[in-house]
Amino acid sequence: MCGIVGIVDAGGVSFPLYYALYALQHRGQESAGISTFEGTTLYTHKAQGLVAEVFNSQTLQDLPGNAGIGHVRYPTTGSKVPENIQPFNFRYRGLDLSIAHNGNLVNTAELREEYERRGQIFCTTTDTEIMGSIIAEALRTSKSMEDAVLLCMRRLRGSYATVALLNDTVYAFRDPLGIKPLCIGKLDNGYIVASESVAIDALGGTFVRDVRPGELVRIDESGLTSTQIATANRKAYCIFEYIYFARADSVMDGTLVYDVRRRIGQKLYDVRPTEGDSVCPVPDSGIAYAAGYAKESGIPFLEGLMKNRYMGRTFIMPTQQQRERAIRIKLNTVRGNLKDKRVVLIDDSVVRGTTSRRIVNMIRDAGADEVHLRVGSPPIIAPCYLGVDVPTRTELIANGRDVEAVRKSIGATSLTYIPLEDLVEAIGCGEQNLCTGCLTGCYPVEINGEKSCHSIVDYVSGTHQSDLSTFKAGKGRT
Repeated sequence: MCGIVGIVDAGGVSFPLYYALYALQHRGQESAGISTFEGTTLYTHKAQGLVAEVFNSQTLQDLPGNAGIGHVRYPTTGSKVPENIQPFNFRYRGLDLSIAHNGNLVNTAELREEYERRGQIFCTTTDTEIMGSIIAEALRTSKSMEDAVLLCMRRLRGSYATVALLNDTVYAFRDPLGIKPLCIGKLDNGYIVASESVAIDALGGTFVRDVRPGELVRIDESGLTSTQIATANRKAYCIFEYIYFARADSVMDGTLVYDVRRRIGQKLYDVRPTEGDSVCPVPDSGIAYAAGYAKESGIPFLEGLMKNRYMGRTFIMPTQQQRERAIRIKLNTVRGNLKDKRVVLIDDSVVRGTTSRRIVNMIRDAGADEVHLRVGSPPIIAPCYLGVDVPTRTELIANGRDVEAVRKSIGATSLTYIPLEDLVEAIGCGEQNLCTGCLTGCYPVEINGEKSCHSIVDYVSGTHQSDLSTFKAGKGRT
């Protein structure tokens, strides 16, 4: 899972890209990069670290131009080495291409082997470079980005939301199932595409709509146009975006994430009403769930855990050792709110169980009489191959264990997960339009050794919309 952004703005884009990436920092903490184009030159600055560590005023001033793209990385494929930092750049026949990608391809190995047999040399270990190679090869023959993206969608299997800078034009496209989010915003002097609407808000822009699954968006100094490259018989929006990954204030595919999580919290109480003295969220992702639970139950909302705001998201740290070490300084208990209390602890998910176990122990050590853990997702029983760091089955605490066994392992007084049907109802788009692979073991794309529910994809070209004047801002999907 990563964060991507593309901007064309007459007032220059390096600083807007920086602020947009800052708003998307929760999507990737390993590295950050920006590419811009001015005149005949492509400029790029990228490095390991947080956005504020990678860029400063001088580096941003050294990225001139009115068109550019940016990326924050959370590694799911490719090792943690400098050459894997995006955007990636390609140059040929007077064209400069820079590309950044959020998602995960499941046929990377076979595509890499095919291209290497044909003499292609790869400089990274990421699937994004494969995508760039496909686009560059297509552009060498047709010089049509529409043809290049059509070839991508025919050849790639997996999830991808992508931004590309071709000279002074920004392109953005989304896989035909829409697994990864991507949206469009209007700025005072141009347009933006980004992983989440919070990046648009950070620039004072107006949210217009989501990029449709299978759609290619083009932004240049003349405005925005789009082409529907592919259509599928279903969607497969990543359910974990709603559970955890997206910021609660984002609008994704027409739905405010906060509202989804609040509804999940309400349903959690209805599943198994529990007496308690306080509803305590695991900050920050559990807050909206806890607000819904507290409202539905009538139990007071009370913070029992305080978060160190200077810590990042432990879930997306690369190793389990780092995650466990970080949790010790990320959270601290508010003992006065926990001592002698029956605490209803609300969290978004339980993956490996190590963090949940440590938090339950912290609350008990603070003097709580009971700790009733309520979880805003069903048990996670299968890995994610499509861009979320949900690990192998052997690492998943719920794989092969019933709820009582998980409860004992974590040490909670009681444990309740949200049922899948209630989660789907809270999201509001139907299970057939969600990727539930990590919860059900059935995936929306073909993956070797896994059960897949195949989708039918039709590839089209020429469905063209001239500009954004036909779209209504703030209405979500059109």
